[in-house]
Amino acid sequence: MTLPAQRTGQAPGRELTEPGFWQRPPEHRLAAFARLRATGGPVFVPDGPRGHTALLRHAHVQEASRLPKVFASAPGVTTPEPARWVRALFGDSMVNLDGPDHAQLRKIVQRAFTPRLLAAAEADIHAVATRIVDDVLAGQPDEFVSAVASRLPLEVICNMMGIPERHRPEIADRVNHASENIGVERALASRLRMPGRGLRALARMQRMVAGIGRERRKNPTDDLISALVCANVDGQALGARQLGAFFSLLMVAGVETTRNAITHGLTLLTDHPGQRDLLLSDFEKYADGAVEEMIRHSTPIIQFRRTVVAEHTLGGHLFRPGDKVVLYYASANRDEAVFPDPDAFDITRSPNPHLGFGGGGPHFCLGAHLARVEMRALFHELLTRPVGLRAVGLPDLAGSNFDNRVRSLKFAFERP
Repeated sequence: MTLPAQRTGQAPGRELTEPGFWQRPPEHRLAAFARLRATGGPVFVPDGPRGHTALLRHAHVQEASRLPKVFASAPGVTTPEPARWVRALFGDSMVNLDGPDHAQLRKIVQRAFTPRLLAAAEADIHAVATRIVDDVLAGQPDEFVSAVASRLPLEVICNMMGIPERHRPEIADRVNHASENIGVERALASRLRMPGRGLRALARMQRMVAGIGRERRKNPTDDLISALVCANVDGQALGARQLGAFFSLLMVAGVETTRNAITHGLTLLTDHPGQRDLLLSDFEKYADGAVEEMIRHSTPIIQFRRTVVAEHTLGGHLFRPGDKVVLYYASANRDEAVFPDPDAFDITRSPNPHLGFGGGGPHFCLGAHLARVEMRALFHELLTRPVGLRAVGLPDLAGSNFDNRVRSLKFAFERP
């Protein structure tokens, strides 16, 4: 007889709830995930009044991702789940929706990403990457996240959305405030203070884009906001709250995840000079594989939550409605059953079915293609100029249980 997952009481999962776990060096956390994977199945984590069940193996994360009628994203995929009043005030983000609501919203957004818009975005990505590296070589800053990694996705998304230049410095500041403490253990006073600052930043950002949306409805231009607010998909376009929620998702998720993957990528190439030399020996041949391996190895999003809405057996465990489940992408991307020598950084790894953009299903990352193009374009500029760049020291990690966030990374120029 199979026991419900929430009643197995497996002790090994307790370490994931320890405040210091996410502050440990990455190799320590990955070793803990390897020990948990060795149990073979889902692992109960005594977290809060009900606890949650951790899915750690590649096959289990993928299966749950592709069964949204069993493992639902509502009421929220982050930890903790968004409060009802927050959802009522700001609207539901696409990542927290299921079924017809999610399908309709995703359909509107996908229709807005026309071939013409995507072609223009790709051309813009290369131009922005070139300009950023030109600025770096001219100014010679020494901090990589602010000077390089954050700039590319922020500028690309703002250009694609049609955000006026005058709003961009404030948006960059709001994005940082909205996301800086997600998943980070903090003192009680900070926990009470910081959510208010993050929500205020989110509110101001959404009010700003709502105002732009109103203007675009009257005077549409050739940008993504115009396409979203003037769309006619089954008679629907994005309203002000929907536009604000989508923009917040695009900015926080699109900017943060790509900047972190880029920053980890520079560190990986610095720490593995043989792989860097191989990439430079034939950039066109190895670039795509390098980008995929950077994403697998760094796994920008560590985990997402799901809520069970229908009885289902997975990995030998019976899940029942109301159970909380966490999909640990960081563990799935090091699963020995899928990735030989999983801790190695190998840009020739093939196949490389990583779950860095999710495990498939309806919530597969909408921005996956653009993120790949951004990373490829930027590393081409960073690595093929006469003066190369390298990371200096270790990245300053946020210690988040949600994303593999880098606060800062020192870098230097390589002189012949």
